[in-house]
Amino acid sequence: MPLSEIKKAYPNVMRLLHEYGVSADRDDITLANCIDLIGEEVLHDLGSNRQHLMDSLYALLANRNLDVGIHSLTILGGRNKEGIAENVSLTLVRGSITSIVGPTGSGKSRLLADIEWMAQGDTPTGRRILINDTPPSPEDRFSLERRLVAQLSQNMNFVMDATVGEFIRMHAESRGRHDLTVVDAIIDHANTLAGEPFTLRTPITSLSGGQSRALMIADTAFLSVSPVVLVDEIENAGIDRHRAMELLSNQEKIVLIATHDPLLALTAERRLVIRNGGIRCIVQTNRREKQILAELETLDAKLTGLRQRLRMGQTIEEI
Repeated sequence: MPLSEIKKAYPNVMRLLHEYGVSADRDDITLANCIDLIGEEVLHDLGSNRQHLMDSLYALLANRNLDVGIHSLTILGGRNKEGIAENVSLTLVRGSITSIVGPTGSGKSRLLADIEWMAQGDTPTGRRILINDTPPSPEDRFSLERRLVAQLSQNMNFVMDATVGEFIRMHAESRGRHDLTVVDAIIDHANTLAGEPFTLRTPITSLSGGQSRALMIADTAFLSVSPVVLVDEIENAGIDRHRAMELLSNQEKIVLIATHDPLLALTAERRLVIRNGGIRCIVQTNRREKQILAELETLDAKLTGLRQRLRMGQTIEEI
């Protein structure tokens, strides 16, 4: 592929080549020619080598293809704990939100795991997952670079000795994002989700559970190339749940969230009801439920206000 086409289709590749001294004016040569032109001395000065360069280029190409190539995910039912078949064939598209509800121990996390692993009848449930109506390739299932699924778990702890800004910048650069305005966007959106604001200079190890979850939701929305996002119970994380789901769906992610929270369940377009390890039914959120959701959100906002007054040392006698 000549550089003239790479400039249009893979701008991040051009930024990387520029760091290695390749001129953007050489429209007549191919990517392979560019790599051959980079001398060993240049690689050494940059603390790199030819294999590292090739790995970086591959990651950028794979990430770009991953981001634009996935438009749907389909869940084909397997069986519950008693071996009874799930009569399910559900296709989810980008920008959609689906909730997963059921009692503790019913199998919500198992369904998330099946999706994360892109199960092909090789998990205890026997479920199968399709991408764009076809089984995923082995590369899509097992590659460390081509991660189709990002998961936000219940427990999240940082151990890096870095600030929030350093952490986001490292992630951005690893994705080939050299326009670091995304760093400010992530911190701004994270602070709309978290109860207590933090800055780019805040050590990530000092973030609370809610702040950590807010940071990772914003980071996933803006930097993760994975088209599918799985969220496991964020209702107790102390963040703005509605805004979190809105942020992810606005970034054209396929979002599935396991939850016990009625507000989150009703925010979704549909909910998968799990019983005894299987998908018992699929319920579409109807108009009346949306009306009830608005009433619940009003009550929730009032409770949130009361909590905030107590946290700030204020009294609530007047409420």
